[in-house]
Formats: sequence, structure tokens, C-alpha cells
Amino acid sequence: MEPPVRNPFVLRFTVTADDIDELDHVSNVRIVHWMNRAAVEHSTSLGFDVKRYRELGGVFVVRRHEIDYLASARKGDELVAFTWPTVFQRSSAERRHEIRRVSDDRVIARGFNLWAYVDFTTGRPTRIPPVLLEAFDPARFV
Repeated sequence: MEPPVRNPFVLRFTVTADDIDELDHVSNVRIVHWMNRAAVEHSTSLGFDVKRYRELGGVFVVRRHEIDYLASARKGDELVAFTWPTVFQRSSAERRHEIRRVSDDRVIARGFNLWAYVDFTTGRPTRIPPVLLEAFDPARFV
């Protein structure tokens, strides 16, 4: 399985009964959950968990999701979620995602999130600190 970019974060998992909706395939809401989980685990893997964000005084929160649902996944399917940062601006960042089925390398969903970096105290957007810009520099991933 060739990743969509040079160095994405990779999260592997198996679809369970809890992921299935009334149409007997993975719920669209679960896709959003997996994309968010991959982003959070990627951040944690780079040393930025909630505790570290509190120390920095701010945290990323999702402002927008855009997802193309391209194929169904069913209970027992092994999936891989790829994620990588693509754009940073003053107080916002964009992250891309792709979820594929392992058995046939079929893309299940592809999307992006727009994140705002907000101050923990005020909840208002604030400038992304240099330490985060360095850790999530898109050039490290694409």
C-alpha cells in the first residue's frame, strides 16, 4: 500500500459492530471520528498531548470538515487512516486525510479539516507558536 504522501501519520484499525449503521456499513459519523482520532494521535506522537497544549496556552479545535465518501466499509474490514498537515497560517491549519481498506487498497474516504488554534483561557484564535509550526511543518510530511 503506497501512502498518499511521503511521510503521513498512519493509524490502523478494524471495523467493529459499533462502527456499523442501520444500512450495514460504516457510519459516516465514524469516518469523522477516525479522522479526528488520527489527527489527535499524530499530535500526541509528536509530543503534543492535551497537557502539552495547556502548557503552551492554546489548542487546535476543528472549524470545518470536508469529506468525500468514496466506498463502503463493513464489519471486519481492516482499514488504514493516513493523515498529514498541509497548510499553516497565523492561527489556522489544514490537515488532509485518506482512509483505505487494506484488502484491496480501495479509498473509503478522503477529506480535510480546517483547525483553529485557540487560547485556552479566552477560546479566541491566537497565533500558532513556533514550536508547533516546526513540529507540524508540512514539508516534513508531503
